[in-house]
Amino acid sequence: MPSYVVTGAARGIGLQFVKHFSADSANQVFAIVRNKSTATFLQELGKNNVTIIEADVTDPKALSAAAAEVAKATGNKLDYLINNAGSSTNPGFAIDTFPTPEALENDLLANIKANTISVAHSTNAFLPLLKNGSSKKVLTVSSGAGNVNVTLKTDVAAQVGYSVAKAAMNMVVAKFAAQYRDEGFVFLSICPGMVDTSSTKTSPPTPGELAEYKMLGKSFSKIEGTPPPPLSTEEAVKGLMKVFDSWPIERSGMSVSRHGSEVWEV
Repeated sequence: MPSYVVTGAARGIGLQFVKHFSADSANQVFAIVRNKSTATFLQELGKNNVTIIEADVTDPKALSAAAAEVAKATGNKLDYLINNAGSSTNPGFAIDTFPTPEALENDLLANIKANTISVAHSTNAFLPLLKNGSSKKVLTVSSGAGNVNVTLKTDVAAQVGYSVAKAAMNMVVAKFAAQYRDEGFVFLSICPGMVDTSSTKTSPPTPGELAEYKMLGKSFSKIEGTPPPPLSTEEAVKGLMKVFDSWPIERSGMSVSRHGSEVWEV
């Protein structure tokens, strides 16, 4: 019985991963969320093969407890880990326009904790189970914001902390791959492209977020011309798994972006 852990599973792409994997009743799916009481979309699935586990991915003790719960249900093994949890402060400032030096530092630290350290903690927590699994696969959802070449081509100066954190996250993935390739592990960091997650948002975007989305769309047109419409979460997850399932161990640890049917190495 294949087993999957998905972090950040309460909504958006994470929720869709849970839907995707749980569609096969033979799969065991463990959805990691920060707060069970607010994970209403997950609860509404009503799937017998989905277990909701509460854990903050920045808290190694909570993750250790979550891994112990998974181990008890699976016989101490895990096949797939999907690192989807993460967040952005979206302040909209360039690196030299933060109101104070402390505000810049806080933005960097908050994003690194949420997007970089969380991936290290989550992966470490479930590694012992993954070593006993048959697949040994770890997929980490990344972002084009963490790509140096994309930043330079689009001139996106905002999203400072988030971009730095995602770039560092890609290196975390590479470090795990370098250590565990010989044990048969496949690690991959992949950006799904633009995805419409509005149907599971718990609140409407703020004026600042709308302004930033507009700026990002304009900036990315420098690479793609007229940007394609955002993918649905279903399209995004199917595309991500199509890439991941065929990814060779020789290229474990890469960071790539998926746009439409294309995969760009970054």
